[in-house]
Amino acid sequence: MSELRFEGATVWFGSRRHGHLAADHVDLVVPSGAVVGLVGESGSGKSTLARAAVGLAPLTAGRVLVGGQPVPRHGRRPVQMVFQDPFASLDPRMTVGESVAEAIPRGFPGGRASRRAEASRLGLLVGLPDGVVDSYPARLSGGQRQRVALARALAGRPEVIIADEITSALDVSTQGAVLNVVRDLQRELRLSMLFISHNLAVVRYVCDVVAVMRAGRIVECGPAEQVLAAPGHEYTRELLAAVPRPGSVLTAED
Repeated sequence: MSELRFEGATVWFGSRRHGHLAADHVDLVVPSGAVVGLVGESGSGKSTLARAAVGLAPLTAGRVLVGGQPVPRHGRRPVQMVFQDPFASLDPRMTVGESVAEAIPRGFPGGRASRRAEASRLGLLVGLPDGVVDSYPARLSGGQRQRVALARALAGRPEVIIADEITSALDVSTQGAVLNVVRDLQRELRLSMLFISHNLAVVRYVCDVVAVMRAGRIVECGPAEQVLAAPGHEYTRELLAAVPRPGSVLTAED
């Protein structure tokens, strides 16, 4: 795996007079083999930065590097992204095996049977039951579809994976299962990963480093335990204060 680096990454949507600065000269590093959590409220620019890394949001200024080289816009994609809604990113007319096999780069040794076997291997790697490769996305649970999306991302042989709010649409028990898969994959494969979430408890569980984004800028960044235990920025303290406490009970008025 390789380092992912944003250098002065800036994304501006719209015209000069009536536009929106979604990412404002962002400098951020995802070290090789590490998981960096990117947190912030909705609209802070987290997903825009992720989309810029995979070419879905054009940079107005700055650059994105993988292993010290600009991310290519054509051919093999060294950065793969897993989206919040896996159903929207999977073709409902393709089986799980076909969808995962489609992402395997050209030049993979063997023919169709070899690709199918690799899709099955990746499915098992992310915790999918044996035989699911012959199922269609509509027949799977949300957690299973998210695992398929992870397998599809791994099939592309990426150097970096970006996970954008991949557990926010899942129930609590399923979230835990998917997060365990992410942790196990990271430890086994030494993945370099940018993990985007608004849930600080999730970030604490998964990430080595935490970067806090507000209004398109990184306002704080450091080791996860340090940032979450003793935040240095007022905005980070506000985010932590908003996390529900264990045992808290909502009243009817809430």
